[in-house]
Amino acid sequence: MPSQHPEKTGYGYVIERYVTRKDSDHPRCAELGSARILRPGWRHAERFVRHLVDDTAAITDAELEALLAYEWRSRLTAAWLIGVDRRESFRERIGDLLLASEVCYSGGAYCFALARFGTQADAEILTAYLDHYLPRTDLHYDQPAALGALLHLDARLGTHHTGRFTEPDGLWDQWVRGVARLGYPVDTPAELHRWTSLHCAFTDTRSHP
Repeated sequence: MPSQHPEKTGYGYVIERYVTRKDSDHPRCAELGSARILRPGWRHAERFVRHLVDDTAAITDAELEALLAYEWRSRLTAAWLIGVDRRESFRERIGDLLLASEVCYSGGAYCFALARFGTQADAEILTAYLDHYLPRTDLHYDQPAALGALLHLDARLGTHHTGRFTEPDGLWDQWVRGVARLGYPVDTPAELHRWTSLHCAFTDTRSHP
């Protein structure tokens, strides 16, 4: 589906208000796409989180849809806002965008949102993604983020969806070997689980003062 600038639907202001606004040295979308927000002692943390949480409460569903219909920066930001607010009405939309993988860089944010929702339905979306994309050993998309999110949900729900992916010489190991030949290093499942949990804990501890 081709992207559509929010201006075409009357929401041109959402880019500056939610995506490129600066609560630090970099635009919000850049911070959300980096690991800086998890760095201890980050000097912008208090202001960044306060404004992010305020915006999760203020943004409307229509504004989120306008962001999700545009390019990767706006989709990444929208998915974070949806995840922080646990706006589960967007589950199907987020799942469709993840599976379609139309644009780069935003998939990790979709996985974060699904991890934040925290239900069996979200685990099923992540499982479907891994079933589809792990056999593609020629593609490095969002397989690591999806596995980390699914491991997080397994721990939360007491389920074992990841077991068949991470068994020795299973789909995960085969995919890692494949993308290694393309020059892509990949963290271990334990590290991917840790990163997802850190992102969710960061949100939990700061979005409910």
